Amino acid sequence: MVPFAGTLGIEMLSSGPSEVRGRVAWAEPLCTVGGALNGGVIMALADNTGALCAFLNLPDGSGGTTTIESKTNFLRAIRDGHATAISRPLHTGRRFVVVETDVVDDEERLVARVTQTQAVL
Repeated sequence: MVPFAGTLGIEMLSSGPSEVRGRVAWAEPLCTVGGALNGGVIMALADNTGALCAFLNLPDGSGGTTTIESKTNFLRAIRDGHATAISRPLHTGRRFVVVETDVVDDEERLVARVTQTQAVL
């Protein structure tokens, strides 16, 4: 696991080329003044699960991956429980892997949708 993901308490639940799942628990130190899980935490969760999804879809002989673009739409707040990220590949090419990640709350309501492009190194 990436050290920063460990610092945030991100837990990987499952991983495979077609889907990666991870989650982070709501905790007061990770929140905004209003008690909602900070958007940066949600983005970091999606970036980590998306990066693992991209890594699992790299072409043979590549040296790794790095995020070169990420777009997030926030749709609702999380004020308790967990944020769970579900990352799936949209495109797996020789130079780029595009991953879409849905972040949901404990009731499976969509909290955010993240689309990221990972460069193949």
